[in-house]
Amino acid sequence: MDLSAFKINDLILISLNSIKINALILTMITVSPEDVLNTMGQENPWWTSGDALPPRFAKLKPRQFLPDLLELIIPVEPRREVILLGPRRVGKTYLIHHAIAHLIEKEGVSPDRILYLQLDNPLYVGLSLNKLLSHFEQATGNDWRKDHCFIFFDEIQYLKDWEVHLKSLHDAGSLTRFTVSGSAAAALSHGSQESGAGRFTDFLLPPLTFAEYLAFRSQEKLVEEDSDGLFSTDIEALNEQFLNYLNFGGYPEIALLEEAHHNTARFMRSDIIDKVLLRDLPSLYGITDVRELNRLFTMLAFNSGHELSMDSLAKNSAVAKNTIKRYMEYLEAAFLIRTVTRVDDNARRFKRDHTYKVYLTNPSLRTGLFSPLTFESEHLGHVAETAIFAQRFHYPHEHLHYARWKSGKSHQEVDLVKLDPTLRAESVTEVKFTDRVVKQPATWKPWLNFCQKNNLTELTITTRTEQLKKETEGIKITFEPTALHAYRLGDISS
Repeated sequence: MDLSAFKINDLILISLNSIKINALILTMITVSPEDVLNTMGQENPWWTSGDALPPRFAKLKPRQFLPDLLELIIPVEPRREVILLGPRRVGKTYLIHHAIAHLIEKEGVSPDRILYLQLDNPLYVGLSLNKLLSHFEQATGNDWRKDHCFIFFDEIQYLKDWEVHLKSLHDAGSLTRFTVSGSAAAALSHGSQESGAGRFTDFLLPPLTFAEYLAFRSQEKLVEEDSDGLFSTDIEALNEQFLNYLNFGGYPEIALLEEAHHNTARFMRSDIIDKVLLRDLPSLYGITDVRELNRLFTMLAFNSGHELSMDSLAKNSAVAKNTIKRYMEYLEAAFLIRTVTRVDDNARRFKRDHTYKVYLTNPSLRTGLFSPLTFESEHLGHVAETAIFAQRFHYPHEHLHYARWKSGKSHQEVDLVKLDPTLRAESVTEVKFTDRVVKQPATWKPWLNFCQKNNLTELTITTRTEQLKKETEGIKITFEPTALHAYRLGDISS
């Protein structure tokens, strides 16, 4: 712009107007301490109302992982802050509020010594954790440095360099315990490992297990236990619930609301899948072509439980191999998928193996992309297998694999091989959703051979409805309905 055409008065007027506009902008975005304190009061109603749980949380049953989380939060020693990780919409906020209710009602913690803040609230943007704690002190009169307080920061990933801030609070040496949560798993786990060594403990909250799903639906009586172990009181009704779990069961909101079943695809696509694929991962990793990422995830979801290779993925997704490898790491970090590697008939990992299986961490994600399954669906078996793996994915210490090896001109396979800490085969499960397998002893041969070769005396084969035990070639075979087996694996309360 040529300023020579303007008079001095015009330039002064322009400058004054600019100052007024900038001042107006500053006025509009300035948040007063009163605004912050009012918002804090709304997020912490127990300070004044005496109600430990707000109404919208009280209607939801606690997750079965609550006792495990409390074991990390309550003890004064060892001094470690808790990083609550998990996919979107699996109930991390609900779990935190049930923990708060327990602290108040069962542990006798004074309500004003508990602070909960959701850091994605726009009013908290630009405020450090220390500044927020100063507001907490002003609101309650408690000094978190001296008093034994419980602080919960939800959606911590919205705070830049959160791990540095949390490390600083931990190193202050107070009795206060900090619990933070977030869905951007890659950023959170990286932060806790890099800056929180010896200071932070990661706690992974998975999607609903099948046992939890039955409890949320008030269908626990479909599974009972006697001296012989677990059994179903009505296997057909249990299978109906299992099918619903495969289609709709991973998220508390959908599990609770019958009408949500009719909008599952919209709920998962808009609230979970799209937000991860279009917002979380691109912002964390600078992904520019989200169409490639979406195409790959859709292919992986459709083939959950099938053996894949890098070559086949590259060919069918039209995505370069090095890009596929990065994307799969991102998708796994976001808790959408889990890669399971192969072992041979001696339960040993292959030094060079380019094949693996990829499972959805939550089988109902498939419904968000495709149509719901029926008992006649050709993919039901693989999705049931996905559900079996999904019951245990949140236990990082468990070594879960599948076995596939060449025998003559053909290949033999075992669906699930669990290795012990010394990486020796500990248990073997073959997942079937049919009763025909009980009457087809010839099909058992590769599974029995695997057990014998690895000095195992027990084998589990899942069925649709049959539950019985047999002994063949020195191997005790347990036939158990897949739904009942999923319940057994996911029930951590027993």
